[in-house]
Amino acid sequence: MNARTPHSTALRLALAVGSALLLTACGVVDAAEGGGSTRSPAKGDDLTVGLLLPDKETTRFEKFDHPLIKARVASLTHGKGTVRYANAGASAKRQSRQFEQMISARVDAVLVDAVDAKAIEPDVEKAKDAGIPVIAYDRLAQGPIDAYISHDNELVGEVQGRAIMEALGDKAESSKIVMLNGSPADPNTARFKQGALGVLQNKVAIAKSYDVEEWLPKIAEADMKQAIAAIGLDNIAAVYSANDGMAGAAIDALKKAGATKIPPVTGQDADLAAVQRIVSGEQYMSVYKSFLEEANSAADMAVAKIQGQDIMFDALTQDTVDSPTEKDIPSMLVPVVALTQANIKETVIKDGVYTVKDICTPAYAARCAAIGLE
Repeated sequence: MNARTPHSTALRLALAVGSALLLTACGVVDAAEGGGSTRSPAKGDDLTVGLLLPDKETTRFEKFDHPLIKARVASLTHGKGTVRYANAGASAKRQSRQFEQMISARVDAVLVDAVDAKAIEPDVEKAKDAGIPVIAYDRLAQGPIDAYISHDNELVGEVQGRAIMEALGDKAESSKIVMLNGSPADPNTARFKQGALGVLQNKVAIAKSYDVEEWLPKIAEADMKQAIAAIGLDNIAAVYSANDGMAGAAIDALKKAGATKIPPVTGQDADLAAVQRIVSGEQYMSVYKSFLEEANSAADMAVAKIQGQDIMFDALTQDTVDSPTEKDIPSMLVPVVALTQANIKETVIKDGVYTVKDICTPAYAARCAAIGLE
């Protein structure tokens, strides 16, 4: 994967998008000097973006990604553009049917967050044959996709790994940890794991490691229960959990086993329940990935692709990544940040993801006050 550092990527993106907007404002994109057009838009504002999201277990997809993309497409198209939406409910077969329905409906582009990156390849090829561009969203789908938008997923794992190392301090070398990795069908899982292992391997004892099918919390809880039985409750110094749903399941398993003090547990996605667990001290951290930036940029990419705005599309996709089937896929990688008690205000509250009222319900009011979240 050819990926620039998040901060430099964000800066270059801002400069490039600004340049593209300036060119548009000056008429360079739409008209050559003397009034001649330099391009014929593939389509105007009356367009349809197909959106295929993978599951409902991950809170962000239904609560943030779908409504944000829908609103952004409407904004970009003066209210004329629409989003045709389907959620696969963690079923690759269902997502394939939904994809075929999108193709039959002749949507103008598809944003797909694949349940199974490999299984989706034939559908991507069908869309390509039908002349429908496909943008892989959040997870890198196989097949001839036109672009990819996500986060630097190895960096996500590195951030989680560093959090564990910081929590363990000088006891790290003698500490046993459990790893709850994501679904093996999700290409991001390997990248999260690679990033985490780059920090943790040979620095801590990885006593048990599991790949959790479909990211399901119930499977993660069963795996954690098995790890506790094999290692011993008191011998588990930390839990690497690849996302927040599994983090909650791991914490539940630890509580049921009789833990009075929860060891550091990582997460990802900044789910509301996870933020509240961070406030209470049950969960050590999560990785916050700006839903707003990712969703809005995905909508920008889709609309630019449909309308033939090549300069804008190129400005949005200045990174490249490789999949098992394609090389140098135009991509945008959105920065990530470790979410802890110390920066809740500067991340999810500042970005409008949650309000203090959302987080500090009566059950968490005292802890919120204790950490200055009022």
